[in-house]
Amino acid sequence: MIFDTHLHLIDQSALRYPWLSGVPALNRDFSYDEYAIQARRAGIEGALHMEVDVDPADIEAETSHVKALSQQRDSLLRGAIASCRPEAPGFAAYIERQRADPFVKGFRRVLHVMPDELSEGALFRENIKRLAGTQLTFDLVVLPHQIPKAIALADLAPDVQFVLDHCGVPDIKGTSEHPWREHMAEIARRPNVVGKISGVVAYADAGSWTVETLRSYVEHTIECFGWDRVVWGSDWPVCTLGGGLATWVAATHALLAGASLDERQKLLSGNAKRLWSL
Repeated sequence: MIFDTHLHLIDQSALRYPWLSGVPALNRDFSYDEYAIQARRAGIEGALHMEVDVDPADIEAETSHVKALSQQRDSLLRGAIASCRPEAPGFAAYIERQRADPFVKGFRRVLHVMPDELSEGALFRENIKRLAGTQLTFDLVVLPHQIPKAIALADLAPDVQFVLDHCGVPDIKGTSEHPWREHMAEIARRPNVVGKISGVVAYADAGSWTVETLRSYVEHTIECFGWDRVVWGSDWPVCTLGGGLATWVAATHALLAGASLDERQKLLSGNAKRLWSL
């Protein structure tokens, strides 16, 4: 069975998503019910909701919305990685409110579409350090050239658990492996960073990618972090840009065909359950 650490749900009747207007293929509702049918067919036993970069005014409403879905009978939802704004003066108070809710397992601030300077701000960095001792993780989504910025955050906050999303967002369609390959090896040297095997089908050519297209990127990520520091995510519905949930699950199993049962279990569910105390 698989634990999905990276599920996005989109409900435009409840929340505002300013960025969706620029991505027509995703500019519709993607409901929990739609996901759950596909997930159960693919062997997914549980999921963490990943924030969807909603309008800042809707950040806390998004978490409440997902939590309500988790309380439905037999829901797959086990927790949320909530949106946050570490660059904002109100971050400390926000963190305290979220800490009171065991449904919140961690935070993410989208960085790959933001100026590099955002994560270098003094307030941003001071606020990231506030996560130390909270058992709450911080997901990093950065482009390959921004991985050194993520390394800097990991070094500044060694007691904070970071999760590097989407294998470091490699340019698979462009068959580019450098400096991504070197940066991945370097960030993986930080024991407080975990690698997430997710998102890669959306970075390949949708019409032509095969398992072999993805292999060097996924295997390098696993090699760098080791089997005890990797987790799996669907990145649904973004994965629909590269074939969909069932296709990504099938590709994952093909990529792991040479791994031991213990190694597969760690990546697909065991490490996630340990990391987030699920």
